Amino acid sequence: MTDPAVVIGADGLARPAWAAVDPLLRGYYDTEWGMPVTDEHGVFERISLEAFQAGLSWATILRKRPAFRAAFDNFHPDEVAAYTDTDVERLLADAGIVRNRQKVEATITNARATLRLRDETDLADLVWSFKPETTPRPRAFAEIPTNSAESAALAKELRRRGFVFVGPTTMYALMEAIGIVDTHLLDSHRRGSSAVWPE
Repeated sequence: MTDPAVVIGADGLARPAWAAVDPLLRGYYDTEWGMPVTDEHGVFERISLEAFQAGLSWATILRKRPAFRAAFDNFHPDEVAAYTDTDVERLLADAGIVRNRQKVEATITNARATLRLRDETDLADLVWSFKPETTPRPRAFAEIPTNSAESAALAKELRRRGFVFVGPTTMYALMEAIGIVDTHLLDSHRRGSSAVWPE
């Protein structure tokens, strides 16, 4: 039986309710969410956006993503790490992004931590090293976890290395977004699409 959280679209494809109506969210779900991101730049951008998303809807962040990219030099860690107080004030005056001083400063802090990591490893390699042995197999939206032992361990390790705004729930959302876990509902047309996990 198809879960009520899954909606069959006009194209005949099954998606969760959150991705079924808004064209922006549907496009993101169909092409990006859950697909592997394994490069430093891509992981840094997503950690940054997940931090900005805390307390807000993902749709809000997605709509503002072009403005975020413009404001933060496309989230290149080397450039963001060099930001000064002048840049912080510039960002806080930018109506196109979420103007939250703690989150702006966290993005700069995390860029600097990303650069320090290079002495030992790569941000993407570190994050992916917390990939669990199994992934959830949810049939209903209520069965999708919001954190895990691995996301808690990842959050702890990132904090140890100087990252901020990287709590277990935020890191689980990151793991979902970049393909480390597959939380697509079993009835979704995207289940297994990352090729990281079998259907």
